[in-house]
Formats: sequence, structure tokens, C-alpha cells
Amino acid sequence: MKTTSYYPVIMTDDVAGTAAFYVDNFRFKPVFEADWYVHLTSSEDRRVNLAILDGNHETVPEAGRGRVSGLILNFEVRDVDAEHDKAVAAGLPILHSLRDEAFGQRHFITADPNGVLIDIITPIAPTGEFVEQYSDEARPA
Repeated sequence: MKTTSYYPVIMTDDVAGTAAFYVDNFRFKPVFEADWYVHLTSSEDRRVNLAILDGNHETVPEAGRGRVSGLILNFEVRDVDAEHDKAVAAGLPILHSLRDEAFGQRHFITADPNGVLIDIITPIAPTGEFVEQYSDEARPA
């Protein structure tokens, strides 16, 4: 299988509100809008996509209908401190404070209106035992 695109789809009962959250706070723009589905593309990189879907829509198999659970969206950014300041100013919940992690991330965690966790990350150099857990080409500098 040759994949030509990959993006998460968040199932919700508030398609419009969830889409607006990502447009307002994470610089996405809608490229397809229906009352049951909105496809969003980053206004900064068209390769970054996210979709919002009515979890009870007929296109969702009966066994999979409902709301999202057990999901964390990771956004790697150039300046996590600036994104943290924007999130705080927008009144987003800060569920995990801005911090450096020995495994190679400076990050914080917020959530969307559905409770989907959003981890905003800038890679940093790992320390201690974590240095050797990376392959040479993947180790953050």
C-alpha cells in the first residue's frame, strides 16, 4: 500500500464547534465543510490535515459510532513557549504545564472541547538514559 495522505479524524457530536476550536487556536482552515464533516488543513503547511466527523453519521460503521476516546494529538512546533503563551491567552485549559522532559521534549498539554488531549511539542536534546534510546538519525539535537 502506497499511502498518499494520513490524518486523524475526530468523532464528535459538535462538528462545527470542534472545527472552530482548531481554526481559532491552531491555525487550521476549512477546505470542505458539511454539517456532518469538516476537513481542515493547516494554514501554514497544506500537508498537515485534520478532519472532524459527526460520530453518529451513517458512514461510520455501527460498531464504531460515538465519540473519540483514548487519543492524543501531537503538534511539533518551532517555539513551544510562544504557543503556550497563545494557549494561555486564549483561555485553553493547561492540563500539563510547560516543561522540559529528559526524553527529549519541551511541551505542554491542553484539550479540545471533546476532551481530546493536545500535546504541543518542541523537540530538545534528550538527557541521561534517553540519549541511547534514539537512533542516531532521530535523536533531537
